[in-house]
Amino acid sequence: MIKDTSFASLEITIELAKSLINQQFPEFIKLPIQSVEIQGHDNRTFRLGEDKLIRLPSAKSYSVQVQKEHKWLPILASSLSLCIPKPVALGQPSDSYPWHWSIYTWINGVSANTLIMSNDMLNQIAIDLAQFLNELHTIDIHNAPVPGLHNYWRGDHISIYDTQARTQIMQLNDIIDSQSALSLWEAALSSKWDKPPVWIHGDLARGNILIKDSRVNAIIDFGCIGIGDPACDLVITWALLKNQSRKIFKAHINLDPETWLRAKGWALWKATFELCRIKDTATEEALMQKNIIRDILADFEN
Repeated sequence: MIKDTSFASLEITIELAKSLINQQFPEFIKLPIQSVEIQGHDNRTFRLGEDKLIRLPSAKSYSVQVQKEHKWLPILASSLSLCIPKPVALGQPSDSYPWHWSIYTWINGVSANTLIMSNDMLNQIAIDLAQFLNELHTIDIHNAPVPGLHNYWRGDHISIYDTQARTQIMQLNDIIDSQSALSLWEAALSSKWDKPPVWIHGDLARGNILIKDSRVNAIIDFGCIGIGDPACDLVITWALLKNQSRKIFKAHINLDPETWLRAKGWALWKATFELCRIKDTATEEALMQKNIIRDILADFEN
């Protein structure tokens, strides 16, 4: 995946957020605005008062997801047990900011990306995530968005990233088992989803899972939603879960072995992508990605 870096020329600040609120939503002028502690790459997020948040895409390629979320999130929410973002208002492009943007309800919880979790906690999270995906897969897909640039082809066949994955694997030849990685990748390529498409989140990553009282309270950031092959959403198996929680997650999701094989391919592509971006391969982040790759390959070989 090639990240859009056009946001580099646009500084997204609290002052900009306040200006947009003042211009477009005067009813919220008196509400305080604060930057959230951990910012994502695709969007800049600010808390608006106690119960709302402002979300500003950081580049044009991410802004195309805004109207998609406003259309589909209310529809998905009615069939999901977990909280998901609720659109409050759709911001318009202006002289100071060139794209659509959003106001959502604030959802309480702590990012799974920031927590150290016990085995018992991971086991419960595995059950919660499996229930979320099972519910997502049963929602009607009429007129839903198919894979494309809007969601970086999540839900499409994994071959969309064939060249990139092979390049990443070879670039990491000295620090991962590249031969086993290529064997897994080629096996994943040979498999395909031959059932009707289902809804996918598209970016079910640690940072998009909010934890409250040791359980999943919400799934956020639905910018990559669409329909297709659900294998891409199973990457969380290795990116977050471990040991017994992986077994619990797999047992609670009714998907065939071929889909799990493609899931390993997606997880390998993602982990090698992240590892290739890290200059110092001795860092904690690099070690985490190497461990993910090791576990994916171990699952494949067993």
